[in-house]
Amino acid sequence: MKNFAIFGLIILTLTFTAFGQKTKTDPAKDVRAVFDRLIDGIKTVDVEKVMSVYEKGDRTLFFNNNGSATIGWQNMYDNRKNLYTNTANVSLETTGVRVEILSPTSAYVSCKWKQSQEYKGKLETASGRMTLVLKKIGKEWKVVHLHTSPDNPDTTRPVFPSEKESGN
Repeated sequence: MKNFAIFGLIILTLTFTAFGQKTKTDPAKDVRAVFDRLIDGIKTVDVEKVMSVYEKGDRTLFFNNNGSATIGWQNMYDNRKNLYTNTANVSLETTGVRVEILSPTSAYVSCKWKQSQEYKGKLETASGRMTLVLKKIGKEWKVVHLHTSPDNPDTTRPVFPSEKESGN
């Protein structure tokens, strides 16, 4: 009887231990979800969704595909909001998406992209490469740096004609 009681306690302890452990999520899946939310926001021309993936700070850095740099979340938000007002019918394809976890709080995503869109009723197309650097802030992954490069940059103008617009 004593052995039966000890055996019962062992089984109970193992049961509580197994059910009491929290399941850890795969950080690569969480980072990929952030990337997917960004891509969906671009495709749907949703500035709020796009900007929700970025760290909301003045040190967030964007190297744009036209060769310029934008520093700060608010500056990028204002630029995107201005552009998105005149942007429609976005098609964006990403290939070769690579997610790398560098540490428990840092990661990057890289890919090739091909995009077409209408800007002020005129069709534009471009393609290139993109790298996003992410930082885990609290429980969320946020993009702190974006670098885009066109495949075939035209040395005389930005990739999209809309990027010539003032304030972009």
